[in-house]
This record gives sequence, structure tokens and C-alpha cells, in this order.
Amino acid sequence: MTDTSLIVPLAQMRRTDGAIVGGKNASLGEMIRHLETAGVRVPSGFATTANAYWAFIDAHGLRDAIQKNLDRLDGDLSNLAEIGNAIRHSILQAPLPHDLVAAITTAHQDLAENTGSSFRLAVRSSATAEDLPEASFAGQLESFLGLREADELIDAIHRCFASLFTDRAISYRINHGFDHMAIAVSVGVQRMIRSDLAGAGVAFTIDTETGFPRAILITAAFGLGETVVQGMVEPDEYHVFKPLLSNADAVPIVHKVRGSKLQKLICTQPGSATPTELVATGEDERRAFVLSDNEVLQIARWAKAIEDHYAMAMDIEWAKDGETGELFIVQARPETVQSTREAGAFRTYTLGDHGQRLVSGHAIGEAVATGPVCRLDRPDQIADFETGAILVTGRTDPDWVPIMKRAAAIVTDHGGRTSHAAIVSRELGLPAIVGARTATEHLANGRLITVSCCEGDEGHVYDGAVESSVTEVDLTTLPETRTKVMLNVANPAAAFHWWHLPSDGVGLARMEFIISNHIKVHPMALAHFERVSDTAARAAIEQMTRGYPSKADYFIDRLSRGIARIAAAHHPAPVIVRLSDFKTNEYASLLGGAPFEPHEENPMIGYRGASRYYSEGYRDGFRLECRALKRVREFIGLDNIIVMVPFCRTVAEADKVREVMAQDGLARCNGHQVYMMVEVPANVILAGQFAERFDGFSIGSNDLTQLILGIDRDSDLLSDLFDEENEAVKSAISTVITEARRHGVHTGLCGQAPSDRPNFARFLVACGIDSLSVTPDSFVAVKHAVAAAEADAITTCQGHTA
Repeated sequence: MTDTSLIVPLAQMRRTDGAIVGGKNASLGEMIRHLETAGVRVPSGFATTANAYWAFIDAHGLRDAIQKNLDRLDGDLSNLAEIGNAIRHSILQAPLPHDLVAAITTAHQDLAENTGSSFRLAVRSSATAEDLPEASFAGQLESFLGLREADELIDAIHRCFASLFTDRAISYRINHGFDHMAIAVSVGVQRMIRSDLAGAGVAFTIDTETGFPRAILITAAFGLGETVVQGMVEPDEYHVFKPLLSNADAVPIVHKVRGSKLQKLICTQPGSATPTELVATGEDERRAFVLSDNEVLQIARWAKAIEDHYAMAMDIEWAKDGETGELFIVQARPETVQSTREAGAFRTYTLGDHGQRLVSGHAIGEAVATGPVCRLDRPDQIADFETGAILVTGRTDPDWVPIMKRAAAIVTDHGGRTSHAAIVSRELGLPAIVGARTATEHLANGRLITVSCCEGDEGHVYDGAVESSVTEVDLTTLPETRTKVMLNVANPAAAFHWWHLPSDGVGLARMEFIISNHIKVHPMALAHFERVSDTAARAAIEQMTRGYPSKADYFIDRLSRGIARIAAAHHPAPVIVRLSDFKTNEYASLLGGAPFEPHEENPMIGYRGASRYYSEGYRDGFRLECRALKRVREFIGLDNIIVMVPFCRTVAEADKVREVMAQDGLARCNGHQVYMMVEVPANVILAGQFAERFDGFSIGSNDLTQLILGIDRDSDLLSDLFDEENEAVKSAISTVITEARRHGVHTGLCGQAPSDRPNFARFLVACGIDSLSVTPDSFVAVKHAVAAAEADAITTCQGHTA
């Protein structure tokens, strides 16, 4: 392509043409030329060139006028609005050159002739320094959708030229050190995909909050995609596990959440005052997902193909045509935050005791910030913003960047984690909570609050100042160990956060946490809804399960995706999932649970664990658990999960549980293993017989200590006697490990003791235990303790040999 052209077809461009047509348009051309063989569809169109922009600027002598205005810009940007307005006015007052207008008119006619009666245009600015790996320029310049006529297009291109000097674009270039006068604007013009009749959204080929590189995040809303990128709606969210995309038999959607999607942007009728309008979505649309599973997988496969072609993480916009049902990719640019972070360094925040939770929403970033609320309605209220305050507003977009740079954190009512506001917040390193819904209503000006984004997908605003600590570890210095060090992970929302840790998998994923926090309904209340008589509970369950084929499907879908998310974060390393182990009082507190649970004086040693799975009182609930686990393995495709049975009191009970599990597709076959928790003295005494029935043991040191010593582990009066290093407890653990090794069965321990007591870790290593499973915040310390214990064992052994 020559750099003297005024207009060029997208199909003639390639990624190296950024200096001529900008990063966005160059990328579109690259995909059209090279990714059609992978099935990636990109709408046709053309672009004005950088030469066309400079020819326009020079035809009116605007370079000097623009530079003179920029020279008047104050260092604190206090007169930014005045300067930006003056420059844009000078550009818009100067007409486009006749030859450029003629070229645009001809290109418009060619597109119109090849499109048909539904002809609409999407017009997007593409700066010659944008979409670089180190800076996205996301949303800095103008876009126009739904245009039809040539004069509308000419006016839009003119406005795109002027948008190079929006206040937000000027501020962004200053922040990133770009020369204002070395950048030109190319304008991409494409046949607009009629997503106003269907839906659109964004796909990232990396998890936007944690940098987990093996997940694709897709967001979706009805109507034109501007509502998603501008943070106007809370979109649907999907996480897809990349390594299984090539498996034709798998549906590796490990996370799927329906957004509220309260509005959509649609095209207006010809002759209307504006080409688009924002309207409310219908109740059916709010209840529905925008995309089918097959469509999610198609977008994910295209995203992976684009990432593979560019050899870097990508930020992609997609659209679905409501007339043809076809999917298209309409933009692709490098991801600029997670993919550029320093490798090896791992930082984690820990929140201290906190007071009242005020609002919650999507967490952007993983940090914590405290400051006074500054609630603003418009970005031109910058003079009212105090540096270090927490910005609270309805929604953020790139116009807010000058204020965002001065904020300690951001909280908005609307938006999703792929909006421009979220992208810019990440670039600025700011914790942000978007989609908090009632933030502007409940957070009063001047109120001291703490914004926490370190607790998983959901971010929370707490009243007052909350203490927090930050730990930074160089993971490249961690020692290798023979004994596997695994993680205890309960919360699927935080699963991706720990992917950096070089763990050997997950030694304990507690199913009851997923049930209580992500499902919230008693399994039997879903299996036998007719037995729930409480009116309020029935109404709540109806609300939570709407949109699912049945109430049982709600449980199976939510539980399977929660488990799958944890399994994906550590694949192909094993993830040991413990079947539900609520006590009766805990089960009864679940929504709809009261009719299904007996009252017990001592639930700790009552109707819990294995005894429930084959009983008439819970058998149908357990069947849902089994169906969810089978779905993870066979439908989603994650075969690295190992099922573990808790609190199994007798060998006969072990046989009963194995039988009912086999009936629901969880037999010990085809490489699928079943472990047992060692928590009861009977498990120690008959370890050999249990070892014949299970593939591994996981020692639950808390319950085992409690039952060997006869101490309620929650008793303050007896806390001094509760000791995992008691000789009786250690003797039991040693016996189990010895017997397991004799039978070729894996042994692990999941408990806090190795984290708190290095000597206990040394004892376990000396016994020959295969793995330890600890909380993520203890991983580094335990890894060092295990390495030291193994070194001591080698030294001792060598000493005996000598």
C-alpha cells in the first residue's frame, strides 16, 4: 500500500500498515487477509489514510494553530477543556478537501450497492499510535454507528478527525508520552453488522483481572456493542478454557453469568434525528443469555486463532447479525495490562477486619484503597475532585480519565469488566468496582470508605478505613520439592487469582462453599420443590432459578461451573473435590432447607458426610452433586478432578457410597479416582481395608485430632489441649501413611497445622507423605518448610549411611 492514497479497501491492509491507517484498521486488514482460512469473519469496508488527514490539516494551515493552542496548556491541565474545544472548533470549521469528499462518496456508493436494503455503516477512528502493546488508546476517539447516507458519513469522518483532540485523548497522550503532532487519524468505514437486532460484546484472550492466560473472557449484551464498551449495561459473562477448545466433544465454558442488560442501543428508522437510540430491554431479554453455548465457543475459537496469529493476548470486539444469525469480529487490538506485567513477581493483598459492607459489584484489579467519597455526575466537574478521593459516579468512560488519574479508586453504578472504563482503570493501576448499581445512592460525599478488589470476582465497598497488607513474592526463587504442595481453594471466583503459584494442584476444594455462596439453596429443595412450604423461600428460589429448564438444572449448572473454574485454573494438575460435608444445622440454614433437616444436639458427629449420600433423606440431593461432577468431566471436559468422600465411618458405609456413586456415573474406572478423607479413628484402625476401596487418602487433621483426643475443636475452654502434634495424633497419622504406602495409595494432608508449625511439616515429610494442601497465603512458607525438611531427611540419611 502506498502512503499517498486518500482511501484504501480494508482487504488491502496488513498489520504493518499502522503508520498509514492506524492500528485498528491495520488489524482489520490483517484479519481479512490471513484469518479467513480459520473461519474468522470480518465485515468489509475501507479506510481513509493518514495522508488524507494531513492533506486536510495542511490545506487549511491548521498545524500551527493546533500547536499554539497546545502550547497554552497548563501543566495541571486545568484549562484542558478550553484548549481541547478550541482545537476541535478549528478543525470542524475547516471543510474537508474536495478530492477526499469525492473519494468518500464513491467508496460509500460501492459499499451501498453490495449490501442491500439493510445498509448501515459503522465508522470508527483509528489513530496511527493506537492499539500498541503498551497503550490501548481505548475509547479515546469517536465512533459513529447506524449511518446510511453519504453526507452523514462525510460529517462523521470530519468529526473523527476532530476527535483526535478530545480532552480525554489529549490527556491520555500526555500521560503516555506521545507527541500530539506526530499522530494522525485514519477512519475505518465498515458495513455495519446488524447487532442492533441481536447482540454484541467483547472478548479478551486473557483473564482481565488475574492475567490467567488459559482463559478467554467474553461479555455480551443485546443491541449494538457500544453499551458494553462504554459501561452502560451489566453484560452477560462467559469464561472459556482455551486448552479444551480443540476437543470437539467438550464444551469448556467454565463460568457463565447472566447480566442484567437493562438497556440496548438500536438503530432508528430512516429519517430519524439520530441514527441510534437507547431503549429498555424486555423482560424476556433480561432473563435470557445473549449467546448460545455454540456461539460462545465459536467466538472463543476465533479469539484463540487471532491470538495465535498475533502471538500476543488480544482485546477483541464481536457482533452478531440479527438478520443472518452470523457472528463477526469487528475489532482486535493487543491487550495492554496483564500481558505486560513483570513475570515472576506475585503480589497479593489481604484485608483485615472490616465493618459494614455498603455496596458490591465487579472487581477491577486486585488491590485495596481507602479514601473519602467524591460523587460526581459529569467529567467537567474535575475542579470539584480532590486528589486521592474515591470517584463515585453512574458510569465511567474515557472522558473521565483526567479525574481517574487523580483518584485512589473508582466505584460506578453501571458497567462490566470489559468496558473502556475498566480497561483504563487497569492501565492506571486503579482498583475499581463497576456495576455496583446503587453506589451513587448509598455512598455519600465525604464518607470515608474502603474499596476492596482482593476478594475474588466481586468487589466490595466497606464503611470506614480497613487495614490491609500486601505481600510480594518472587516466585522464581521457590525451591523444588519431592513432596507435593497443593492448595486449599474453595471460592471459584478467586480460583484464577492463584494460578501464578507453582502448586501441584488443589488438595481440597470444598463443595459446600460453592453450594452456600454460589447456589444458596438446599439441594433437596431443588430436587423436591413441592415440599418447600415457606412462601418467602419459594419466591426466592423461583427468582434464582428462572431461565433454567428445571430447578435441578440450576443446581447442576452452578455447581459444575464452580468446580470447573477451579479445575481449569490448575489443569492438568489434580483437583480434589470433597463432596458436601455440611452439618445439619448448616444445611438447614440454606434457602428452603428447614423441612429437610432434623434437629441434632451435636451436629459435628451427627448426620453428615458419607452417611447422607445413601440415605432416603438426602439421596436425591446427592444425585444432583454426582450429576454436576459428571458434567464437569464429560460435558465441560475437565478430567483432572478427583472426587473425595468425607467423614466415612465404616467399611460397609464406604461400599454403600461407592455403589450409589457408581449408579450416577462416578465409578472408579477409566482413570477416574475416588479418595477418602481420614477423619475418624476407625479410618486409622482399618486403614488397610479402606485403602482397598479408595485410590487415596486425605488426612483431615482438625477432625482427626478432635476425635482422637475427644475435644470439641471450637471449644475455647479446651483450646490448649487441642494439638495436632500430640503423640497420639502423630501416631495415627504415621500409621495411615505407612498403611497407604503398603497398598500403593496416595496420602495427603489438608489442614492448617503445616502452615503454622514447621516441625509438624517436618514430621509429615519424614513419614513419607505424598502431598500437603494449604491455604494459598501459606503456600510460600510451607514450600520452604518442606524443602528444608526434605534436606534434613537427606542429610540424616547420609549420616546413617556414613
